[in-house]
Amino acid sequence: MQPRTVVIGVDSSTQSTKAAFVDAASGRLLAVGRAPHVVSGTAGARESDPEVWWQALRAAVTAGLKESGAAASAVTGIAIAGQQHGLVVLDRSGRPLRPAMLWNDTRSAPQAAALSEALGGPDAWTARTGSVPVAAVTASKWRWLREYEPDNAAATAAVRLPHDFLTERLAGTAATDPGDASGTGWYSTATGAYDPVLLELLGLDAALLPEVAGTGATRVGSLTAEAADALGLPATIAVAAGTGDNMSAAVGLGLGGAGLLDHPVLSLGTSGTVFAASRTRPASPALSGFAAADGTYLPLACTLNCTLAVDKVAALLGLDRDDTSPGGETVLLPYLDGERTPDLPTASGLLTGLRHDTTPRQLLGAAYEGAVVTVLRALDELLRACGLDPAAPEVAARPLRLIGGGAQGRTWVETVRRLSGRPVIVPGSGEPVALGAAALAAAAATGADPVAIAADWGTGEGAQLPPVQRDSATWERVGSVLERASGPLLGGF
Repeated sequence: MQPRTVVIGVDSSTQSTKAAFVDAASGRLLAVGRAPHVVSGTAGARESDPEVWWQALRAAVTAGLKESGAAASAVTGIAIAGQQHGLVVLDRSGRPLRPAMLWNDTRSAPQAAALSEALGGPDAWTARTGSVPVAAVTASKWRWLREYEPDNAAATAAVRLPHDFLTERLAGTAATDPGDASGTGWYSTATGAYDPVLLELLGLDAALLPEVAGTGATRVGSLTAEAADALGLPATIAVAAGTGDNMSAAVGLGLGGAGLLDHPVLSLGTSGTVFAASRTRPASPALSGFAAADGTYLPLACTLNCTLAVDKVAALLGLDRDDTSPGGETVLLPYLDGERTPDLPTASGLLTGLRHDTTPRQLLGAAYEGAVVTVLRALDELLRACGLDPAAPEVAARPLRLIGGGAQGRTWVETVRRLSGRPVIVPGSGEPVALGAAALAAAAATGADPVAIAADWGTGEGAQLPPVQRDSATWERVGSVLERASGPLLGGF
C-alpha cells in the first residue's frame, strides 16, 4: 500500500486563517485548523498587522496537523490563498513598516479617482489591466501612502500582497502569481507582466515587487529551515506560488481550463462576489478583469456589503437572521460601508417605501433583497463580459454555485433563488478557498494541473436546487431605487 500523502491549503482571509489538511489522492478533508485575525480602523480605515497573519498561520497549521492525525512527514506541499488587494510594505529586514491596508479600506477612494483620470479614464485602464481603479485596488492604496505617509513610502524596501507576504515567509522567495497580481492595478492582463507605464504613474519601482510565477501552482521553493521549525513540518515540502482567495475558490470549485468555463459562482461573505473562469479576457469598466490562477481569466465583481451588513440590520431590529419575510414595498440598500459595485465609496444605507403596516421582518427581508439584487446585477454584467446573454435560456439554465458563509443560511439561499430564477448548487465541501489552495499545493508537489486535481477530487460538487419563478417585481423595484438614488442620496460622484 502506498503511504498517504497530505497537502495543506491555507485560506488567509480578512477575519481568520484556515489551514485545510487534505488527502492528496482523494481530496478528502482531514482537518481544518483555525486562528483569528485582528482588524482595526474607523472612518473608512481597515488595517491588520501582517505579523498576526503569520502567527495565525502557525497556530492554524499546528492545530490542523494535530486534528488530522497525519504525520508531519506525510505532508508534501503547501499553498497560500490570501485576501486580495491588501497593501503590505516591508523594511529591508522583511518586517512590516506599518499595518497592512486591507481590501475594504476606503480611504483611498480620491486617489483611485485621480489615477483613473490620470491615465485617460476607465477604458484606458481596462485596456491595460482589465480593471478600473477603485478604493479596494492596491495601486490606490500605494498612492494614498505616498501622499499621507511619505516617510513610510520612502522607507519601503518591498511591496507585497497578503498572500505574497506569507509565501515569502514560507519559502524565502519573493513570488506572486498572475491571479493575485492582476488585482494590484499595476499588472497588465494584456501582456502578462507588470506594466511600466503604470509603475511610472504610481512612482513604484519594479524592484520592490515580487517575481510573477507562471501560475498559482508553480513551485517557488521549499520551506526554509526557519519556517519548517515554526510549523513543525519537513523542510522538503513544496511551496506553491499561491494566489488570491477568489482565484483559489475558482480552482477549488473545478473552474478553469481543465474544468468548467463560463459557469458563474456567487460568494456570500463579508463581501458579495460573483465570478467565472473564462478564456475571454474581460475588459468592462464595471468589473474586475482578473487573471485566474491557472492561465485563464477570472472576470469578477465584488460588493462591499453582504452578510455583515444584513446581520447588522438584523441586530438593529432585534431579529434572528432568518426571521424574515419578503420586503413588500420596502427597499433597503444596506450600503453600510460605502459600496464598490456600483462604485459609491461614500454611500450609506438607504431605506425607502416605509408604510404604517411595514413589519420588522419585512425590513430585514428588504435588506437581504437589496444585497442580493446588487450582486446579481453585477452577475449579469459579468456574463455579458464573457460574451454571454444573461437572459438566454441556455445561459440562465447554468447552475449558480453558491459559496461563503451565507451559503449555509436558509434565507440567503432562498433569496438568491427567488431573485435569480436560476438553479443553485451549494457545494458540499464548504471550504472552496482552502481546498483550491490544497489543489495548488498538490500541483506544486506533482506538476499536475490544479483544476484537474480539484475536479477529480469533486470538491465543487453538491446537490442542485431547482429554479423557482423569478421575482421580477422585487428585482425591478430595487433596481429602480438604486438607479434613481445613486447620485444625490447614495454619495455618487
